[in-house]
Amino acid sequence: MQRIRSERGNALIETAITLPILLLVSVSIFEFGRAYQTWEVMTNAAREGARIAVLDGTTDAEIRARVNQYLGIGGLTSQPDGNISIDHTVSFTGDPTGPKGSLVQISYPFDFMVLNPVAKLVVSDSTLGSSIEMHASALMRNE
Repeated sequence: MQRIRSERGNALIETAITLPILLLVSVSIFEFGRAYQTWEVMTNAAREGARIAVLDGTTDAEIRARVNQYLGIGGLTSQPDGNISIDHTVSFTGDPTGPKGSLVQISYPFDFMVLNPVAKLVVSDSTLGSSIEMHASALMRNE
């Protein structure tokens, strides 16, 4: 006589195992998409700052204001002066007497909305779930 086994619980167990993994992968795709979009906005803001930094008579305050304006348009918060650095004396060729350029660098703290809290749940006393510092820069030749 052959025993007939019920397989009623198998689907529930398989779902319980695969659903968290599937959700983690899906959320990771969205989170890293947000991170890439943030980096793109930062890069464009740095480029916009460098674009006006090369003009004669432009002050650092005007450059920072334009960078912060662009960050705001992109949905990011304004950054303090310490997170936006401007250098008008960058050499293009390495020759100190050669052409100079203006370099605008931005640093921005980025937080993952879902992955940071999940990381804190898994490893509570680690820095795994803390902000990451993103950087973007643009260099253009002075006019």
